[in-house]
Amino acid sequence: MVESAETDIAVVGAGIVGVACALQLARKGRRVTLVDRQAPGRGASYGNAGHLATEQVFPIADLSILKRLPRMLLDPMGPLRLDWKYLPKAMPWFIRLLLNLRPGPFQRSVAGIRSLNEGSLGAWQRLLGSIGRGELFQEDGSLLVFERPESRQALEALRTRMQQQAVAVDFWSADTVREAAPQLSPSLLGGLFFPRTGHFIDPYRVVCELFEAAKANGVRFVQAQVDGGRLHSGGVSLASDQGTLDARQVLISCGAHSARLTAALTGKRVPLDTERGYHLMLPGEHQRLPFAVTSLERKFIMTPMAEGLRLAGTVEFAGLDAPPSMQRAWQLHRLSKGLFRRDLSIEGATPWMGFRPSLPDSLPVIDRVCDGRILLAFGHQHLGLTQAAVTAEWVGRLAERAGGPEMGAYRLDRF
Repeated sequence: MVESAETDIAVVGAGIVGVACALQLARKGRRVTLVDRQAPGRGASYGNAGHLATEQVFPIADLSILKRLPRMLLDPMGPLRLDWKYLPKAMPWFIRLLLNLRPGPFQRSVAGIRSLNEGSLGAWQRLLGSIGRGELFQEDGSLLVFERPESRQALEALRTRMQQQAVAVDFWSADTVREAAPQLSPSLLGGLFFPRTGHFIDPYRVVCELFEAAKANGVRFVQAQVDGGRLHSGGVSLASDQGTLDARQVLISCGAHSARLTAALTGKRVPLDTERGYHLMLPGEHQRLPFAVTSLERKFIMTPMAEGLRLAGTVEFAGLDAPPSMQRAWQLHRLSKGLFRRDLSIEGATPWMGFRPSLPDSLPVIDRVCDGRILLAFGHQHLGLTQAAVTAEWVGRLAERAGGPEMGAYRLDRF
């Protein structure tokens, strides 16, 4: 695979962010080559929760993580787990995370997440509408339920914090919850409803439909493992297991695998780690929920999809190389017990694990560096699906040297 500079932009990474960016760049008249070691959408984008999480404007952790650290190390089935064998490698990242929990950095992270999330719903409506696939997204809100009386105070505090960040949120009584989602357990005491959210009925199909639209706009796909590269006067040369790819620009958007290529091309070491996320797909469970429902106490989400009900959640820090702990996926079914009038069926259920790319300040890198030869769009943690469409719009502006001051929070040189 030896390409000349006929490729204007090589996009490395064919997940939801990379594919959306490739389509956006092609529509701006760029000759785009999309490169990934897997088929489009087969990484983290395949198995995410499918929730447009615009309400999640706070960083991935707060100071309570210090109290939870012993349990994280000792409880393999807990909602937040740190593999003790991975602890020495993870410590520098966690130290950075803790430093970003100081009031100033924390508020900057909230402002950065909120800025992306506020543009996400409109960006997705524009993107899916432009390819005639608006039905893949249901703007029907989402619900956070609670079941213990002692949780009410925490829920009210969360509601206040979200209102302070201009997040649309309503308190629902137990009766309102039962009316809207009658198959949920009558023991639930109420919840918070977020009307400006929604869910995708098939996240993998979303990637595939965007990829087909990208191909129709001239995007070429090459399945290859990119191992490194170098800058030169004419642009960038990427080295892969299929040969060399030359392009005038490169967009690095390969999620949790972006750090090595970023270091090779820019010389900048990025503190990128991965939150390993799990899901359990229940193909026999249709019509159980009208929208995505999250449990406050049990800390997982249930999303209705075309193929059934997807249970997703938990965070595991164990790196890119450790094998998946699929019992964590099956644990999601055990967590669902008691949330419905009738327990969910696991007949034909399939477990899955993927890598969420996370930076210690909970913000992605969206930037243009090295005299414009390198574009960056990675590190969206568990908001990759939510922020993909708006990120693609921003990358389109960066490619045209039109990035605005609102992008300053996502610059590479903040590290």
